[in-house]
Amino acid sequence: MPAAESASGPHRGRRQVRQSEKLHDVLYDIRGPVNARAQQMEAAGHHVLKLNIGNPQTFGFEAPDSIVADMIAALPVSQGYSDARGIVSARRAVVQRYELEEGFPHVDVDDVWLGNGVSELIQIALQALLDDGDEVLIPSPDYPLWTAATKLAGGVPRHYRCDESSGWEPDLEHLASQVTDRTRAIVVINPNNPTGAVYSAEVLDGVAEVARRHDLVLMSDEIYDRVLYDDAVHVPTATRAPDLLTLTFSGLSKAYRVCGYRAGWVVVSDPGGVAQDYEHGINLLASMRLCPNVPAQHAIQVALGGHQSIHDLVLPGGRLREQRDAAVTALRAIPGVTVAEPRGALYVFPRLDPDVYPVRDDEQLALDLLLAQRILLTQGTGFNWPHPDHLRIVTLPRAAELTDAIARLGVFLSTYAQ
Repeated sequence: MPAAESASGPHRGRRQVRQSEKLHDVLYDIRGPVNARAQQMEAAGHHVLKLNIGNPQTFGFEAPDSIVADMIAALPVSQGYSDARGIVSARRAVVQRYELEEGFPHVDVDDVWLGNGVSELIQIALQALLDDGDEVLIPSPDYPLWTAATKLAGGVPRHYRCDESSGWEPDLEHLASQVTDRTRAIVVINPNNPTGAVYSAEVLDGVAEVARRHDLVLMSDEIYDRVLYDDAVHVPTATRAPDLLTLTFSGLSKAYRVCGYRAGWVVVSDPGGVAQDYEHGINLLASMRLCPNVPAQHAIQVALGGHQSIHDLVLPGGRLREQRDAAVTALRAIPGVTVAEPRGALYVFPRLDPDVYPVRDDEQLALDLLLAQRILLTQGTGFNWPHPDHLRIVTLPRAAELTDAIARLGVFLSTYAQ
């Protein structure tokens, strides 16, 4: 009988393999348990309207032809590794993009790292910065990857409030109160996911002043910086902090509708020259992943030059603008539901009046909605909002489909009770 087997069978008495303890408090509910149930329903033949993930291609948005053509043309020379930071032509295009931003600190190609999406670069930046127990100030609500990546890097996320009554801009007084002697960085998500807020220069000045006062790193997630509605103007955080170490994250996923290409970048502006050792750490981790996806790097230069097709989608009459308007109108027609109109990004974050809808468990609400209406969305607590009174809805379906889906949400809520 083989040594690994026993009389009772080959697996009797073997130790169960369990996930690492550092994953126990890590959540990413956008693709969490409710999403898993939706996948089971789809496998059983049910159609599910997925309003949980900002994936433009799913709803008929296609990449500009020039981006696809340049990637295809570059395939024959994309078979080997690139520089760990990324190919020079793509990094140069990123530098030139920010040269057009008034007040953006001077950077060159060695201050740019390309990544397999912004998500990878967020993890690298936090791992290179944090020692165990170091704290990062993250907005609430947040894009939950920031909280998860902070925990995985051994850090402690501390959430500062954003104020719904002020269009979801950060509460600067609460932000300042969260600083301790272990705080290392402040995260800014602008335009914001999940709320669609676009921050004013004055608010960004206030955030920068907190960072300046306590010698903190600024990390600014600006992936939606060209998805703007009405008169909204995006102000890069680095332009309001010309004397501070600032990391600016962005990429092609949303504005250019190529989420699957995984083409992102981080620009490190270090006017004070204080980050040489930190940048060595970033470069070490970037080298360990060998290099970013090489074909996708060839999409960056062509994407950042020439006609910016995203503008046609967000202007009056543009598809994204119409869908934002349709979602807001439909939500405001539901009794007990309010929503701060998004000024950017691809989401709405409506509030359910607790006096009308006394929800105790908003994940259960999302699951019940899925089972009743075949609509998948994400509960507000999945974005580190402390109360079970919000939902995030993706505004990518066509206006008529979105209006119908939100009307069905209203019907569901009219009789829902926990």
